[in-house]
Formats: sequence, C-alpha cells, structure tokens
Amino acid sequence: MSSQIGIDLVDLGRFESSLNRTSGLAKRLFTDREIQQGSSKNIALHLAGRFAAKEALAKALGVPPGLSWQEVEVLRLESGRPSFEFSGGVLALVADKTVKVSISHDGGFVIAMVMIESSK
Repeated sequence: MSSQIGIDLVDLGRFESSLNRTSGLAKRLFTDREIQQGSSKNIALHLAGRFAAKEALAKALGVPPGLSWQEVEVLRLESGRPSFEFSGGVLALVADKTVKVSISHDGGFVIAMVMIESSK
C-alpha cells in the first residue's frame, strides 16, 4: 500500500482580500455547489477551507498538469465532515484510490490535509 500526503495553510485575511479584489475569482476556483454550501455569515472562511483542501490535494497528487479546480468539489456531508467529489481528469487520477480530507481553522488561518491511499 502507498500513501501520499498534502497540506496547505491559508491566511484568511489575505484570501478574503483576493476574493474582494479579483472579480470572478470565486467562480474560477469553486463550483456553484461549493459556493451554495457556504454560510452567508462567513463565506470567505468557508471558501478558504475549500481552497486549502484543493491545494492540499494538488500537492498530494504531485501537482499534475491540467488540474482543474472545477473537477474537484469539496462538499460538506450531513455529518459536517468535508468530502471530495471528483469528475473529469481528476476522477481518472484518483479512481482506484481512497482520498481523505480534513479542514480546520483558528486565529485567522485555515489548514487542510489530504491523504491519498492506494493498494498498489
């Protein structure tokens, strides 16, 4: 069995400034479902967690060329736990693997960790 790990840390203030400064950035990085699941009270915090998870996934995959953020969705399960849904080329990369994600935030920072396990 082999495992790959990726981790990413996001400065919430800097991320929120980027969202406010760059028109359409949220639509380029996130799917409609990801945006809709966000809390209207603090959408930047919600999206920062999703961004950190996508970055951590990219690192765990070795940053494959052509990786599309629209082919990776970070959604909240009924339990509140985050989970990935994949499509397109990313789905092909992880089809035979187990992908786990954890997201946490505190003190103006958001962190995500991704572990990819395969039986090979």
